[in-house]
Amino acid sequence: MDGGVGFDRERYLKEQKAAILERVERFNNKLYLEFGGKLLFDYHAARVLPGYDPNAKIRLLAELRDKADVLLCIYAGDIERKKIRADFGITYDSDALKLIDDMRSWGIQPLAVVITRFENQPAACLFKNKLERRNIKVYTHRYTKGYPTDVGLIVSDDGYGANEYIETRNPLVIVTGPGPGSGKLATCLSQLFHDYRRGTRSGYAKFETFPIWDIPLKHPVNIAYEAATADIRDFNLIDPFHLEAYQKVAVNYNRDVEVFPVLKRILEKITGGQSFYQSPTDMGVNRAGAAIVDDALTREAAKQEVIRRYFRYRCEYAMGFADRETVQRVELFIKDFQLSPECRRVVKPARKAADKAQRDQRGDDGIYCGAAIELKDGTIINGSNSPLLHAASSVVIHAIKHLAGIPAKIRLLPPNIINAIHSLKTEVLKEKSVSLDLEETLIALSISATANSAAQLAIEHLNELENCEAHMTHIPTPGDEAGLRRLGVNLTSDPNFSSKNLFIT
Repeated sequence: MDGGVGFDRERYLKEQKAAILERVERFNNKLYLEFGGKLLFDYHAARVLPGYDPNAKIRLLAELRDKADVLLCIYAGDIERKKIRADFGITYDSDALKLIDDMRSWGIQPLAVVITRFENQPAACLFKNKLERRNIKVYTHRYTKGYPTDVGLIVSDDGYGANEYIETRNPLVIVTGPGPGSGKLATCLSQLFHDYRRGTRSGYAKFETFPIWDIPLKHPVNIAYEAATADIRDFNLIDPFHLEAYQKVAVNYNRDVEVFPVLKRILEKITGGQSFYQSPTDMGVNRAGAAIVDDALTREAAKQEVIRRYFRYRCEYAMGFADRETVQRVELFIKDFQLSPECRRVVKPARKAADKAQRDQRGDDGIYCGAAIELKDGTIINGSNSPLLHAASSVVIHAIKHLAGIPAKIRLLPPNIINAIHSLKTEVLKEKSVSLDLEETLIALSISATANSAAQLAIEHLNELENCEAHMTHIPTPGDEAGLRRLGVNLTSDPNFSSKNLFIT
């Protein structure tokens, strides 16, 4: 249900921009700003901070583009092992290409791509070739000798000095990349090393949305971040360096706190003086806490995100992508907040729809899948699978019929279109399943709309499903997941497989 606004996006952008420009000025108009998290489509932030713009960072960057260069980092190992970005279902190297396209659409031209910890991995070499043949500048940085303990070697010609210097033009250099561990920090420090060698007294700072440093450690928004990163074992803690230096409590996370003593020594070795910062919190430029205008609303939204993560990790565990410890960590968060999976309003209706389908023997090949979606006015619509449609297809059809005021008995998909698609799938494409997934259903619906005014009316209401909550009793097929993602629906599912087959298309 649309619960209102808990976060002032315009205030956030204004304060964040001012804080960044202030930091640039502090460092003689040359600042390397590490952009943590997602540059675009930060749906996690939008879910836990109602009112947050998922593209807030790129909007901010667009406002600063006359003052900023952009470097995109990607770890060679992530390319080699084809690491997947979960929210888009694409590999990190594909995400890097998408990120470049997206930035260009905002009028931002990345200066270069940096492949970090490059050791001539075959997949990384192919990626490099692909970019260079499209006239994108590529730099390769190898593993830094001596890191993390031998500061003397790190800050030397054999350490950061071995990396090729990246010529930048503007006072602000944004260093971003897909996912954690992409080498953003190392790239920033390497540039600082070369700048100081050249007489430029540049600086470093970090732009990270989560955890929010000036709200409580156990605030649901910060816990939701822990849940989101449970698979990489991130956890929040009180910044001990900030507490010691200023006698003030600030929240940070383990990786930044762990690396800070080394980072401080590296910065002091590069600059030949005292460190810029006394704590990892000092490094951050984060005004998100100041833009929370309804704490109760954000708390509830964050609790719902913890439940979403619980369902996601349970499914990933069933599919072999996550370990038991990851699931258990999120289970603890649920218990800490005295929640249950059923606190997500669409869970029970979806399960009831599956039970009813089983009683009525309306499933497909012995699988009875239920789905439910909560519309923005709080109405919950359900559906189930059949030999004709997947459960995701059924619930979306029912939802848009409800929104359009179309009576249940009116058919949006005539038999001739469904039969034609069935014939194509079985006779030409040689597929075993003829039931239509959501992507296929939406295509069929658009074809039907050319001759069916009711179908056309229903299609006009598809945009109203954006940001709605949905649950399925079975893991969605790729076509269902992609269709719901493109509609902007926040989906969870129980860890049950939607087919007896091991290979699902």
